[in-house]
Amino acid sequence: MPVSKITIVPHTDGALGYTLYTPEEEKFLSTKDELLVDLKSVLGGRAAEQVVFSVQTTGAHNDLQKATSLARNMVTQYGMSDALGLMAPASVTNKYLDEQAYMDCSQETAATVDREVRRLLQKAYEDAEELLKSNRALLDEIAEYLLAKETITGDELMAFINNK
Repeated sequence: MPVSKITIVPHTDGALGYTLYTPEEEKFLSTKDELLVDLKSVLGGRAAEQVVFSVQTTGAHNDLQKATSLARNMVTQYGMSDALGLMAPASVTNKYLDEQAYMDCSQETAATVDREVRRLLQKAYEDAEELLKSNRALLDEIAEYLLAKETITGDELMAFINNK
């Protein structure tokens, strides 16, 4: 999904800044590769903390929840796990209300789900971290640009990158 807006201005909901993604078109299906890219993107903030400051902060709280939920859905509902194959060990109740999923499997399968979710998250994090390390100079330049402007659009970000 393309970036629509990036801001470092704190908000009343507790966010110290955020990146807003908006789909280019209404989409009902996502491929596994697209979801893996989404995982890397969501974990990019935590990876950037480590690359730039060698620390972990509470700032990635919401990102970690989103990434974990996405990875868990990939494994338990979308059949996107090599370890579980086409099995969907979670069932969704109240699809149109709260979309709560419950595990409908053995404890052994539930443990496999946890391992697979952890594996997907770790791989996405490592990929995001490597991408940031290999583009560290550009990361620093974008950070300086954002510090000067505080809020930029996705188009401004792409123009900045393309002019480098």
